[in-house]
Amino acid sequence: MSVYALNIDEFSDDNYTLLGIHTVLSDYKLAYLLNLYLQVKFRKATYDLDFTNKNNKSSYAVYEYINTELDYDWYLISNKYKSTNKTISTGLFTESDSVTNLVPEKKKVDFFLKIEGDFDYDYIVKTIEKINKIPQIITSYKIEVESLKSKEFLIF
Repeated sequence: MSVYALNIDEFSDDNYTLLGIHTVLSDYKLAYLLNLYLQVKFRKATYDLDFTNKNNKSSYAVYEYINTELDYDWYLISNKYKSTNKTISTGLFTESDSVTNLVPEKKKVDFFLKIEGDFDYDYIVKTIEKINKIPQIITSYKIEVESLKSKEFLIF
């Protein structure tokens, strides 16, 4: 009888580039501005990235742009989920806000732009330059996916 072994790395799709975006904009405003400046058509996805652990449930907004002509798939993913916890207290404040990050090692990144497909380095550089020209965006840059410990959260 033959024995077959599967390598889990064979199933991972590392054919994507990940950009980090720092901004104070909400997700729908950022998607609108990216549509305007990059000539793309982000739409709210029919799903969110939902995670549940011990006591917390978190949901991260996803916007997608599927370009079948150029074979590029773009995803705009929120990195922050804010939740309000009510506590029993005799003091003035009975609610506290907590922030959960999709990728904990990139706490300062507000949104990720995941671009899947076959593209060259110059295309990514030009995309970053266009994003950085948007006045409401603080900065954007390429993130090395291999350096992330929780990169499996970005596979969907």
